[in-house]
Amino acid sequence: MIEHMVATQSLDVPRKLRFSEQFTDDVSTLVTTFISEIIASYNKDPKLIHSMNASLAFFLYDLLSILDRGYVFLLIKAYCKQMSAKISSLPDGATLYSLKLDFVRILCSHEHFVALNLPFGTPLMWSSAPASPTPSQASSTSQARDKTCFAELSYEYKQQHYLAGLVLTDLAVVLDMQNPSLHMKAVNTVRNLMTCHDSDARFAEPEYKARVATLHLPLLVIVMDMLPQLHNCNADTRGRLQPNEELEPQAGINQSVAMAIAGTSMFGIKVTPSDKVKIFQQTRRAGLSNETTRNLLICFLWIVKNMDKEVLRQWWLDLPILRLRQLLEVLNICISCFEYKGKKVIKHSVQQFNNKTLDIKSRLEDVILGQGSARCEMMLRRKERNPTSPGWTGDRLRWRKEQMAYRPATDVPDRQSRSQAESDAHIEGNLATEVSLVILDTLEQIVQVSSQSDHLQCLLGPTLKVLLHALSRNQSTFVLHNMFATQRSLVFKFPNLLFDEETEQCADLCLQLLKHCSSLLSSIRSHASASLYLLMRQNFEIGNNFARVKMQVTMSLSSLVGTSQTFSEASLRRSLKTILLYSEEDLELQDTTFPEQVKDLVFNLHMILSDTVKMKEFQEDPEMLLDLMYRIAKGYQNSPDLRLTWLANMAQKHMEHNNHTEAAMCLVHSAALVAEYLHMLEDQSYLPKGAVSLEGVTPNALEECAVSEDVLSPEEEGVCLGKDFTESGLIGLLEHASNSFYSAGMYEAMNNVYKVMIPITEANRDYKKLANIHGKLHDAFNRMEQLHGKRVFGTYFRVGFYGSKFGDLNGEEFIYKEPTLTKLPEIFSRLENFYAERFGPDNMVIIKDSNVVDPNNLDPDKAYIQITYVEPCFEPYECRYRLTHFDRNFNIKRFVYATPFTTSGRAHGELHEQFKRKTILTTANHFPYVKTRIQVIQRKQVVLTPIEVAIEDIQKKTAELAQATQQDPPDPKILQMVLQGCIGTTVNQGPMEMAIVFLSEFADGKGTPSKLQNKLRLCFKDFSKKCSDALRKNKNLIGPDQRDYQRELERNYHRFSDRLVPLITLCNTHPHDKLASHSHRLTCSS
Repeated sequence: MIEHMVATQSLDVPRKLRFSEQFTDDVSTLVTTFISEIIASYNKDPKLIHSMNASLAFFLYDLLSILDRGYVFLLIKAYCKQMSAKISSLPDGATLYSLKLDFVRILCSHEHFVALNLPFGTPLMWSSAPASPTPSQASSTSQARDKTCFAELSYEYKQQHYLAGLVLTDLAVVLDMQNPSLHMKAVNTVRNLMTCHDSDARFAEPEYKARVATLHLPLLVIVMDMLPQLHNCNADTRGRLQPNEELEPQAGINQSVAMAIAGTSMFGIKVTPSDKVKIFQQTRRAGLSNETTRNLLICFLWIVKNMDKEVLRQWWLDLPILRLRQLLEVLNICISCFEYKGKKVIKHSVQQFNNKTLDIKSRLEDVILGQGSARCEMMLRRKERNPTSPGWTGDRLRWRKEQMAYRPATDVPDRQSRSQAESDAHIEGNLATEVSLVILDTLEQIVQVSSQSDHLQCLLGPTLKVLLHALSRNQSTFVLHNMFATQRSLVFKFPNLLFDEETEQCADLCLQLLKHCSSLLSSIRSHASASLYLLMRQNFEIGNNFARVKMQVTMSLSSLVGTSQTFSEASLRRSLKTILLYSEEDLELQDTTFPEQVKDLVFNLHMILSDTVKMKEFQEDPEMLLDLMYRIAKGYQNSPDLRLTWLANMAQKHMEHNNHTEAAMCLVHSAALVAEYLHMLEDQSYLPKGAVSLEGVTPNALEECAVSEDVLSPEEEGVCLGKDFTESGLIGLLEHASNSFYSAGMYEAMNNVYKVMIPITEANRDYKKLANIHGKLHDAFNRMEQLHGKRVFGTYFRVGFYGSKFGDLNGEEFIYKEPTLTKLPEIFSRLENFYAERFGPDNMVIIKDSNVVDPNNLDPDKAYIQITYVEPCFEPYECRYRLTHFDRNFNIKRFVYATPFTTSGRAHGELHEQFKRKTILTTANHFPYVKTRIQVIQRKQVVLTPIEVAIEDIQKKTAELAQATQQDPPDPKILQMVLQGCIGTTVNQGPMEMAIVFLSEFADGKGTPSKLQNKLRLCFKDFSKKCSDALRKNKNLIGPDQRDYQRELERNYHRFSDRLVPLITLCNTHPHDKLASHSHRLTCSS
């Protein structure tokens, strides 16, 4: 055709007149035949069809240079129309759609792609005719509508920009399909197109590149619509605008989709908004891969970067707020997607890729050489049957794998991988910097747009959120310098944004600034310190007090200390010194209280850092670590926000060690603190009356009562600013505490927690939560009933520390709460191993008795630990209301342990010389508490005489008998075991011997018993009665096979009673009493 034009000298002739009408009809017929053949045979010979499809695309590509372009567009339209018709009739048109994407890709690689799309004459192009200086309202509305049309995949846009409309329509429809390979192909087409634009010298000037970027503006809308599909995107609904999201996926592609694919709406067939909704909802969207997401976002950022800023701002002014929020969310995702991961991660990725490549190459070589194949095995067998002739030294290999010339040296791949890793790291670093700067520039433009319109002021909060997200990621020094400048500008222009509206983001900003204040790079520290100082200054200038920032900074540092182990303490101290210097040299505020307040804050932060050092030292000692955290939290008694932060840190530590009860107690204390300050803020009848309302859960909750009576208006003092100091925050803490109690098996405590929570929920008419609460209570009560008599709780030990090596712990005693069924050797081993590792095995001594320790008799160069098992101890009045096993193991603070001794110095002796020393210890708080060890604050010793020891032993046996007899349902095995222990032939000498030793003087009926002897006599009577009851109960429970065993027990009991009666019967006993006693024995024996 070109040769014909040269021969006929028609190169300068108008395109429509270059060829005859008959020839163009023949071309149309040829193209139509090609299209029909491609569609008919697409699944028969894929290689041929791909070649034909590409050839047709290149043919039309060339025709765009010599024929009338309107005519060529009609040919392209015919291709798209026939392809879409076929695709709509197939259940899976992925193959044809792949061919169409290749077809469009080739066409769009035309050197005059931009010119073919007519990038002028639209409301968004900078070369358009000037607008009227005084436009009417109708014309303004019309202009806004026209701008919107050309910023989306509308009918007007696709009519004006035909090829660009084809590419972007394909992209939008493909991203709705569940085919990752098509996703990648469509996105790569757009990316390659923009790569060509960016490197094209014709568009090097900014105004030209801006026009090209505006040509692709609908891509921004497509990406915002695809927000939920982007890799690592949160699965929320903010990114979707269309209704009816839960439509089920349909098979195949419907006619509307096919028309959209064909682009037929550009030539007279208009797609209505309702049709567009159906098109974009025909299937449930599949998530994009990481690589596809990155390529798509690169295109997004290229457009945002190169578009004319004034055009971009004008478009944003016309967008709804939801769209602008989606734009910010896409920028937020870009920060994460293009974050610089570091050379180690990149090198590891390159190494993995190279290993995979070498493995595939090795397998291919083995196949070529025949190694490991069936043919190789056959040749070996043949060689064994037919040995080679003498003198033959060669083999039948065509080449030797290990001697091949192309095979590289072993160290070449390592050098290549290192070089590639360095190159990739360099590229990734530059890309991350460029992306961050584009995002930062876009955020500043959004701030400008928001400041121009009152209804867009709500975008400032999300903008700040994106900026804070960027600050929290790995950024280059250059980017951080610019980010700090933007942050300072934002705070200066809109101070109320942080201090009145976005209080949570104020906390986040303080945290990020403190984190960068601990940077090892001095330039980053200086910028972060300046930003933090200006934040304090801005807050002070608003109300002569920067209490909010002071609180948030201290909370942020506390949180950083409690959760992060990577910050540099020395760097942070330098930054704090810089802030102090700023305040001292700030002449404008020298006559105010600001410098003094800054000094107090810096001093407080230094104290926190000092405690941090100790926390690091005791990282492996959970009890000491929690003691330090408790001490820091205790220091914030008048600062509820900070105390809440540290209680949360303590709860997290307990959860890591599976101490669910202690974690629940931290949450209960947090709830009590919130309740106390809520009661001060608003006295509602349904709200708890302060911390006292949680006294039913634990008496320790009273610690959270406000100790400072001058805190009358917490909201004016810069306290209680967090989200937890609300009704919903209180409910969340109580619910979390209840869940932890459930995990710990403390079901009764759950009930007490919900007693505080239910009135609030009822007042809020939250019936769904009420149903949930009562469901959990129902489950808890069922568990209590199922586990009745089978529940076990914590074990308690007294631990004493002696020796100067322990520092502050020297001479202190603690009660340790250990997990259920912990044995004494276990805690021995744990503490001994820990402190032996710390002080050295030779310097560590465990005292294995429970006698009083005299520090003067100990080696001052060694560390001594004394460990004793203790049990809860109760006053007589307490036993009346501590009825259940849970009651006797919850909210306890008195413990007892016994030490046997004799006057001769031995631990054990005869009954008449066996004394017992009972030591009663009182702790500072009730168990369970926010920590697993509590200091002993009171120690009381009671010495029992030998007869009192005997009385205690008989009372203990009597109680065991009574419990076994009254157990419901009865347990024969437990009952027989207890009976055997009381009146068995091998053990009945114990009680009997006690009676003989202490009551033998009354055997002849003479003498008057002392008070203790009389008490022992009554105890034996009760013991005998309980044995009789137990025998009668056992007789009703046993089967025929245990009758002999029952008779043996009865004989033992009769012998025991016959010997005991003379010892416990006084001479003045009425004859009727003797007869009754004898009758009772006879009844029992019968």
